[in-house]
Amino acid sequence: MTVREKVGQIIQAEIRSVTPRDVRRFDLGSVLNGGGSFPGNDKHAAPEDWLALADAFHEASTDTSDGGVGVPVIWGVDAVHGHNNVIGATIFPHNIGLGAARNPDLIRRIGEVTAREVRATGLDWNFGPTVAVARDDRWGRTYESYSEDPEIVTLYARALVEGLQGAVGSPDFLGEERVIATAKHFLGDGGTFEGIDQGDTRASEEELRDTHNPPYVAALDAGAQAVMASFSSWHGRKMHGHAGLLTDVLKGRMAFDGLVVGDWNGHGQLPGCSNDDCADTIQAGLDLFMVPEDWRALHRNTLRQVRSGAISEERLDDAVRRILRVKLRAGLFDTGPPSERALGGRFELLGAPEHREVARQAVRESLVLLKNDDGLLPLPPTSLVLVAGPAADDIGRQSGGWTLTWQGTENTNADFPGATSIWTGIERAVETAGGRAVLCQGCAYSGELPDAAIYVTGETPYAEGQGDVASLEFSPADKSDVELMGRLRAAGIPVVTIFLSGRPLWTNPEINASDAFVAAWLPGSEGVGVADVIFGAAGGGVAHDFRGKLSFSWPRSLDQTVLNVGDADYDPLFPYGYGLTYADEGDLPELDETRPAGSSPVRTTDATAGGATDLVLFEGRTAEGWQFYVGDEADWRVSAPDGRGQTRRRVSGVVLSAVDRNVQEDARKAEWRGRNEAQIYLQSSPIDLRAETAAGMTLEIDFLVEQAPAGRVQMRMDCGFPCTGGLLVTPVFAGVPEGAWDTLQIPLRCFEASGAEMDRIDTPFLITTDGPFTLRFSRIAIAPADPAALTAGC
Repeated sequence: MTVREKVGQIIQAEIRSVTPRDVRRFDLGSVLNGGGSFPGNDKHAAPEDWLALADAFHEASTDTSDGGVGVPVIWGVDAVHGHNNVIGATIFPHNIGLGAARNPDLIRRIGEVTAREVRATGLDWNFGPTVAVARDDRWGRTYESYSEDPEIVTLYARALVEGLQGAVGSPDFLGEERVIATAKHFLGDGGTFEGIDQGDTRASEEELRDTHNPPYVAALDAGAQAVMASFSSWHGRKMHGHAGLLTDVLKGRMAFDGLVVGDWNGHGQLPGCSNDDCADTIQAGLDLFMVPEDWRALHRNTLRQVRSGAISEERLDDAVRRILRVKLRAGLFDTGPPSERALGGRFELLGAPEHREVARQAVRESLVLLKNDDGLLPLPPTSLVLVAGPAADDIGRQSGGWTLTWQGTENTNADFPGATSIWTGIERAVETAGGRAVLCQGCAYSGELPDAAIYVTGETPYAEGQGDVASLEFSPADKSDVELMGRLRAAGIPVVTIFLSGRPLWTNPEINASDAFVAAWLPGSEGVGVADVIFGAAGGGVAHDFRGKLSFSWPRSLDQTVLNVGDADYDPLFPYGYGLTYADEGDLPELDETRPAGSSPVRTTDATAGGATDLVLFEGRTAEGWQFYVGDEADWRVSAPDGRGQTRRRVSGVVLSAVDRNVQEDARKAEWRGRNEAQIYLQSSPIDLRAETAAGMTLEIDFLVEQAPAGRVQMRMDCGFPCTGGLLVTPVFAGVPEGAWDTLQIPLRCFEASGAEMDRIDTPFLITTDGPFTLRFSRIAIAPADPAALTAGC
């Protein structure tokens, strides 16, 4: 192989920024589709589209007409709870629920099903299993962890690798119905300080070895062919550049001979590196860059670094040898294009009945019964049942993040053909037995008194750092669930709460408002599995008992943010391993709902107390209760969930999209086309900013001008339009260098002086223009004045 071909092999590009022609021209070794990325950028791409693109990439990579060697490309995908990027696939419960099931054989079958569905669409490499041992439940990836204890994670690491790849030494190992498995994220991603995603793990070497590493030993022993490096650091040193752990430990002492792949631009976080330039990560032991967009420049720079000696030829050869070894073991040189492989084009496997049955079993076994006063459950299926709650009929919400889109948002039930919501499962179970179920959203129900109410609520979807939280209190600013459950009980209706979450949460008020409380985690596409357990058999007795046992400790109080079995001061509400069955006494005394001194469910800047701390409205994701909108004269209020959307005209006036600044999709890009006046804005229920205004605070935006404005740009604060105050900011955005990040502050008094009534601000951030303009922003906050910031005066 030429040096140029070798460099191509160590680069993995994202399908939104790479074509088959690029793969041929640059001899790229791998492609991936990130969460929310699809062939043709079409969320509803058909399975045929996935397979056709896989064929096109394979054909391009094996083309030797230019005299090259033609190494087959490998396509990686985050199939982390089923083939969760593809419409119609089976979606399994997330790992936190599977950990409660305590069933390695089930995990092995889940791996087999996932491999078959991935193979049907032409892909051959899965970025799983996640074998993190999550130790602080504030972490936004807690639901990707099987347990806070390494024992379960270690058992499951082996089981899922065997399910995905087959058993080492068997004829089926890495056969045509299997995919390559990836143990991730090496090492210590579940142990970061304060649960901060991509943060710093400050564990001792003994804790790193004994708590976080055992699952990798099991995964490698089961034959895992890939390991993904973690975004996180260990004592301040980023894992993507940690030669001691990647090379000396993983490849040396642990004798791993597969490939080490980076995470999404993780190399760019190393000191002195950028997304398109990082020799240090290869020298440290990374074999394959994951570089979604900047791969062309990275290819050019890496080629230069090899020729200059910054990357040794010995290290390059070792990386390429590892990549080729995995491809050879997976049979990629022998099996032809994906459509001609054993399962290629077998689209009937996607969501096949036998696959859904495995997922349904997984739902049943993952449910954990925490409370069952007076033996309320199981309910007779002949009952009159009222079903309520915001998550009762929402398959996307019950599936969580990493479902069709990266964050698991922007999904409707129509995006899940063949799936069942929790409501649908209840309705079928009850009506089949001769009972009746009524769905009552908002619940002004006035009919016959129900025998029971089933209330389904919980977290909304999130992924990675966008799911990090400062507090483990469920819905601190909105206790409407508790209020509604209280009204139902006051009417004499017993309440069964089905609680959806990606982590244990402080839910004392919700548990107190319930007669029975079930931790259902994030069950996925087969919501019917919930009904299987909470209803009895048609002829009486138990149909399916509760089997789930907590794999994470459940907090007693809000200050228990780090709570793990074995802690010296271990005092949970529900301990690790807890879980009632129908044979157990399930009554629970009233729980303490007291918050620690100083905690508050209300968002505040503390300006009234003489302080001056930030009120963050957007930083990677919108703060709780806030929502982005876009608009123009066709419709001034078009919802843009998670900061993604466009105006409704045939030729859109403004498009708002997610982009990367420091980490994946931590910024937004607003692109005005200049065809008409259009605006973007952030809105919520009104807040009172009079104290912040009096304290001299500002509206602060971290921004980058990608294309300078050609028209008039105005920034506004609205107080229930037409109540508004604004100022012209064209000179600010026209006067800064394009392509450079900066911070802009506008004193709140400027908005007040131009008409905004600061005691009822519902739109603290609005930008409107009538000309072409492209702006990126990564943070919006109400913040103290900073002399170093760029300031727009009144």
